[in-house]
Amino acid sequence: MKEKYILEYSSAVANDPVVYTLVRRFDIKVNILRAEISSGQEGSMLVELEGEDSRLAECRDYLASIDVRLSPLSSSLAVAEAECVHCGSCTGVCFSGCLTMGAPDWKLKVDREKCIACGLCVVACPFRLISLKFGE
Repeated sequence: MKEKYILEYSSAVANDPVVYTLVRRFDIKVNILRAEISSGQEGSMLVELEGEDSRLAECRDYLASIDVRLSPLSSSLAVAEAECVHCGSCTGVCFSGCLTMGAPDWKLKVDREKCIACGLCVVACPFRLISLKFGE
């Protein structure tokens, strides 16, 4: 199973080999899609974790035990779909395929599982109807 999370961590764990531990101890494949570290060593990473369900559960418990906050990526992307005029500006910059439009209705479709939190859609939306929580 694959899951995407935003891991938010403090300076207390910034120097710990967290990703190494996930790979070694829990046999989890870790794909780092994006990472940001501030000058104070706080930071966040967008990761795709892949492994057996039971191992992923152990991984999540471990991260919680070392005070790394886990947020599912799907809950981090917000689109005000009720106000959307389906102009397609966001789809033109969404290279991951998260935001698409097509026949027969030409309405915006959102597949949050494909989101990689690049933030291009946030900038592209002329009505500012898209927001993304990453590293806040």
